[in-house]
Amino acid sequence: MNALCVADATQKPVLVEKEIPRPKPRPGEVLVRVHAAGVTPTELAWYPNSHTRNGDARRDAVPAHEFSGEIAELGEGVLGLSAGQEIFGMNDWFADGALADYCVTQPAWIAPKPLGLSHSEAASTPIGALTAWQGLIDRAKLRAGEHVLVHGGAGAVGVFAIQLARLREARVTATVSARHIGFAKELGADQVIDYRTARFENEVRDVDVVFDAVGGETLRRSWSVLKPGGRMITIAAGGEIAQEERVKEAFFIVEPDREQLLEIGRLLDAGKLRPFVDAVVPLSRAAEAYAGTVERAGRGKLVVTVLR
Repeated sequence: MNALCVADATQKPVLVEKEIPRPKPRPGEVLVRVHAAGVTPTELAWYPNSHTRNGDARRDAVPAHEFSGEIAELGEGVLGLSAGQEIFGMNDWFADGALADYCVTQPAWIAPKPLGLSHSEAASTPIGALTAWQGLIDRAKLRAGEHVLVHGGAGAVGVFAIQLARLREARVTATVSARHIGFAKELGADQVIDYRTARFENEVRDVDVVFDAVGGETLRRSWSVLKPGGRMITIAAGGEIAQEERVKEAFFIVEPDREQLLEIGRLLDAGKLRPFVDAVVPLSRAAEAYAGTVERAGRGKLVVTVLR
């Protein structure tokens, strides 16, 4: 089958096209015919693409860990699923992803594809929606009436963070660029700040939860707007190697979760959550998508269509 794999290069990892054997699902696994896959641009340089979970060197990892497609084959012992069923999901970071004709997954990592979504829309959803869910609901324990500040409100995670916070009946402030102010308000933000022309710490204070998808200086400045007992959540990659204890405690990496995907799917089917596909490119242009050379509007997720 055709696949794009991560290869070492002098300066940084690159994607190379390869013909690799079609995987066979082992007991408890599911083989998926991939229709579309979501792009996480920084993923190629992440540790799981060059190392196994036990620290050994890894070669030819397949990226793009969120996907939508149909079940092609079930491994021995898999119950409750059927060949031909349309699903969407997110693979563990140490498993191969979906920039290939087929990918292997597990029942605990997938859920039925929402009926009203295209495969591209479904593929744009799992990582962003699960990250927002696990950050706001699982970690921050967001409650009705609380004030949430979302940094990166127009991004692939931010669009879901705003929507989920509103569904929890929280008050939402979002930081975006000027061209996305109206968009953030449509998502449900009560207050929107153009981060290029205003300093958010001059506009908000006594925030219950900061949900940070930006990191760096934005994260450093955000501590000052939290009220006593407020909660900081960050997904910015720098948090993983941070030396500051409070940053390490605030940082987390999203994990696959079938039960959460099922609830997210129900919200999508009911129209209470909306996915946002920024741009769609064919598999032949996937390397451009990861290199950042695809023209985008800057709202939501970049998606690669795989099924030809």
